[in-house]
Amino acid sequence: MKITNQDLRKAGLKITLPRVKILELLENAEDHHMSAEEVYKALIEQGEDVGLATVYRVLTQFEQAGIVERHNFENNLSVFEITQEEHHDHMVCDICGKIIEFHNEIIEEQQEKVAKEYGFTLSGHSLVLYGLCDNEECHDAAK
Repeated sequence: MKITNQDLRKAGLKITLPRVKILELLENAEDHHMSAEEVYKALIEQGEDVGLATVYRVLTQFEQAGIVERHNFENNLSVFEITQEEHHDHMVCDICGKIIEFHNEIIEEQQEKVAKEYGFTLSGHSLVLYGLCDNEECHDAAK
């Protein structure tokens, strides 16, 4: 989902260079999930003069405005991704931290079924599966 300057204004945020640069970075990132530290390092590598505190502040503002989602996985690392229109779940590698997005209709249906069995109405959910990715180094490290 491409976020425009108009979207930032609608969210009550001024158009500032750090906000625009962070937004561009998140939108164009090969890996859709980035920690604040990774955003900061990428901006420094691009020659941007921005502080880590500014990155945290902007990401928090984006989260409050619904522009990004924060995920807190078991590795005690918060990562951010642009808010998606379509729901998806995540798989996280225990060794390298690789994050894979997926959507499975059967899982979605089963969650609704379980909720209904317990008289529960879902307003949302977060499913994270942990394990090893297909990287041989991760499998070697796990041995």
